[in-house]
Amino acid sequence: MKQDKNGLWVSWNENLTHNYKSLYKITSEKELQEVVKNSDQIRVFGSKQSSADIASGAATLIDITTYNKIISFNDSERTITVQAGVILGDLLEAIEAKGWCIPCLPDINTVTIGGALATGTHGTSGQLLCEYMTKCTLVLADGSVKEISEKDTLINAVRVSLGVLGVFSEITFQCQPIYTLHVKEGPEKDKEWLPKIEERLKKHDFLRILWLPHTNKGYIITGDKIDPNTKITEDLGPKYLKHRRKTSKILYKYTHIFPWITAIANKLLYRGFFSSTKEHKGSLYQATVTKSRGSTLELAEWTIGLDIFPTVFEELKTEINKWSNKSFIHIPMDVRFVYKDTSWLSYAYGKDTVTMGCVSRNAATANTYEAFKSIEKIFLKHGGKPHWGKRFTAKNTELSKIYDKWEDFKLLRRELDPTNKFLNPYLTELINEKKHN
Repeated sequence: MKQDKNGLWVSWNENLTHNYKSLYKITSEKELQEVVKNSDQIRVFGSKQSSADIASGAATLIDITTYNKIISFNDSERTITVQAGVILGDLLEAIEAKGWCIPCLPDINTVTIGGALATGTHGTSGQLLCEYMTKCTLVLADGSVKEISEKDTLINAVRVSLGVLGVFSEITFQCQPIYTLHVKEGPEKDKEWLPKIEERLKKHDFLRILWLPHTNKGYIITGDKIDPNTKITEDLGPKYLKHRRKTSKILYKYTHIFPWITAIANKLLYRGFFSSTKEHKGSLYQATVTKSRGSTLELAEWTIGLDIFPTVFEELKTEINKWSNKSFIHIPMDVRFVYKDTSWLSYAYGKDTVTMGCVSRNAATANTYEAFKSIEKIFLKHGGKPHWGKRFTAKNTELSKIYDKWEDFKLLRRELDPTNKFLNPYLTELINEKKHN
């Protein structure tokens, strides 16, 4: 176990900084227990890619990325057990080598498993990543280890826990046999793709929509399971498509000063990078997951019931197209679909859900990005929920109205962590915990 003292913690996009007194790099569950037990206040971080101030801000920090072993496979049950600091990409490569997959994957593969679970990370056309967890061990505030399985009702609270119930240690995932997707991509007008969502969810195994604000267009990505030996004519589009992020950075460089430039930039980006069709095949991981983030950015994401998404979408579109409010949105807005579950702090608790991501390509000026405020106001109005690992301003008052199990979660948190060991200032305010014992 390595310990650094009195340093500065800086997030991936450099928007969040915190001083700490001790930072530990651990490699075993025993070391994890020891640090947790002997700390007054502690937070755990991984790849630092959260836009929410959730991972740091305590005197003691644990860098979980060194706790990263793949522990075991169970071939008969098709499960894999890993330590919480394993990077998602390493987990996925390990299970693909076994001929397995997890049938719903996040957009990026650079996050740690523990952080991804705690913040409700998800993909599309399936359930939250945490729903494929069948068992875990949790290091509690007193340093003891609690094993939780699917048979325990507690697992519904633990799956999305914000890291305030305990620290994920070892995690077991249920996998499925690997399959090949035939992926097709191309643009459609908003009036065409919006009414087809439910029809496409039934027809295709994979659906993702990149909405292009201020263009009246969406970029539709569908995937269908096929025999891996099926021959298709691959078309990855023009070679210059790989320069989209670099071009975006240039076009959006001054949009924090002149927001209206965004509307023009979006039209140029649509013509250059989203107007052509593409076709390819591969595993879910190969075909749909981004393998790197490229340049830094700032993210917000909101979720809403599938049944009312069209209404919310039209209201949002009307609002951001008003030149008076400066809520111009960089493209694309990522529209994905998550199926209902029973996890207390899941966005999909009890209902099928649509998620809508909002990105600022200028991370340093995200505080003046009016779009974040507009999308939050509209989604909250309709009972929408924020992504726990991304940017939002809603606190206890608003959250208690949109999460049926919010108060139950808070009571359980107090029971498991009576001295508020796992809280930082951001989380203390988020759940309205008035004092430390």
